[in-house]
Amino acid sequence: MDLLTLAVIALAALLLGLLAQRPRLRPARPPWPARMPYLGGGEPATHAWSRFHVRYYPMTLLLIAFEMEMMFMYPWAVVYVAEGLKALAEMGMFLGILGVGIVYAWREGALRWQ
Repeated sequence: MDLLTLAVIALAALLLGLLAQRPRLRPARPPWPARMPYLGGGEPATHAWSRFHVRYYPMTLLLIAFEMEMMFMYPWAVVYVAEGLKALAEMGMFLGILGVGIVYAWREGALRWQ
């Protein structure tokens, strides 16, 4: 395509986007309670920026640890075929470090829900 043709198409897309924003072409916005993101339009009991109890944070950190473990283990299966025993030793160390973290969290009582 020619550069001039591309510029005309981009300008036409821009003008079409600006034209579509006109109030006559778009539907009217519903009133504020219907646009709320949760509770089906009802008034929320707390504000979205309210603080969470501190007991949720250890669970969140454990979830992130498990997710990181899975994120590293899937591509490791492909590398294991090429590298062999070296890759197995590296994954063993990785899982050992994660295991120590989980045992520590268990001893500290982070896995108990109160």
